[in-house]
Amino acid sequence: MIHYKTSEEVELIKKSADILGKAHGEVAKHVKEGVKTSLLDKIAEEFIRDNNAVPSFKGYNGFPASLCISVNEVVVHGFPSQYELKDGDIISIDCGVFHQGFHSDSAYTYPIGEVSASIIDLLKSTRDSLYLGIEQAVFGNRVGDIGFAIQKFVEAKGYTVVRELVGHGLGKNLHEAPEVPNYGKKGSGIPLKAGMVIAIEPMVNLGTRNIVQEKDGWTIRTADRKASAHYEHTVAIFEDRTEVLTTHKYIEENFKF
Repeated sequence: MIHYKTSEEVELIKKSADILGKAHGEVAKHVKEGVKTSLLDKIAEEFIRDNNAVPSFKGYNGFPASLCISVNEVVVHGFPSQYELKDGDIISIDCGVFHQGFHSDSAYTYPIGEVSASIIDLLKSTRDSLYLGIEQAVFGNRVGDIGFAIQKFVEAKGYTVVRELVGHGLGKNLHEAPEVPNYGKKGSGIPLKAGMVIAIEPMVNLGTRNIVQEKDGWTIRTADRKASAHYEHTVAIFEDRTEVLTTHKYIEENFKF
């Protein structure tokens, strides 16, 4: 069942998303070679709690951290750890914030130091595909239009789209209906209606689209151990417009590539 949000509820999600965007910005200041991923998690949690909010992910179905930190071939749901970022790594940071009864969710993938041109293109293409998906997230379209736009763009560049993991609705719960796949057919799937709030999050692989779950029950990596990129925004659909509620602005003020 889809929970349609009132304008007032969307405003509350936007407040949550503002804290989330600023938390990402604080983390971005420290994303560099030699930094332990556990430190990034600590920075995010402290900032979120200092702003009278709660990290959405911590404790969610037993997840142990505030950030999902996924390095190189890890697609999503990686744990922060004592791992120190190295030159040539890429790191996806996914974060959620719960504030005044509502969740927001966004993700960004960073290159560390000197990263190969092919990997930089993967990151930029995945980021571009997010915005192409958002362009299709309009009143009167269908969920399949979002996935079609993302899939067509990245596959034309020779990349692959993960099928088993999808975007989602969110609001009072971190994950709500509908599912928002990053692949699909034009004009297919449920209609996009006013009051829907969804997280669009392309997960795009350099090699095979196949994935493997590690023994920790969370970490998802590519089956061929080639790199994967992940970008995400939370958006709200109105009859006359679509609003991107989350922001990467604070990240990009502190980290450019």
